[in-house]
Amino acid sequence: MNVTVLQFPGTNCEFDTKYAFEHLEQRVTIVWHEEEMIPANTDLVVVPGGFSYGDYLRSGAIARFSPIMKAVKSYADNGGYVLGICNGFQILLESHLLPGAMKRNENLHFISKHQYLKVENNDNRFLRKCEVGERLNIPIAHAEGNYFIEEDGLKALYDNGQVLLTYCDREGNPENPNGSVANIAGICNKEKNVFGLMPHPERAMETILGSADGIRMLEGFLS
Repeated sequence: MNVTVLQFPGTNCEFDTKYAFEHLEQRVTIVWHEEEMIPANTDLVVVPGGFSYGDYLRSGAIARFSPIMKAVKSYADNGGYVLGICNGFQILLESHLLPGAMKRNENLHFISKHQYLKVENNDNRFLRKCEVGERLNIPIAHAEGNYFIEEDGLKALYDNGQVLLTYCDREGNPENPNGSVANIAGICNKEKNVFGLMPHPERAMETILGSADGIRMLEGFLS
């Protein structure tokens, strides 16, 4: 499998993401944001975490105008798989590749910790190796992770099976670290080929670092 990982000024998770997929024995190419084309053999585009353009204006608001994002949109429109993690999720929201918007955390503080997630839907390429209701222990690290969508949009997400992950505690009870509507931690588009989540599965690849739950998440993309 060929994975293309994007790199913007301020990105800081591209090498973690590269390591994670290489850990799964996949080929990874890092592509600078000024490029105008995605490598022809790409099976998955990952928009990684970080602070693109220093999070000026809003997280992801400037990165959406980078030349590579036109190629990402075209790639997604043609059915290509795209995964946005943390700042990558924010960029996909700003680019209107995913519905909704991101606000400052409810407590106005940067949050960095391991957080349990509940799998709400596995009828998709990303989470197909996880079980519905399963709890995953995945790190979060963000200041603007408070996902918002208006009521009709939220209903559409649930009706179409687009809500993939919600925040919970160890036992699976709702636990909301940032104020996200309906405790949402991750979603996909209606076509189920564009995915976004605030937690960092690429940082949960080894038990010695606190969790290896990210492995089964990312393995879903493997052929």
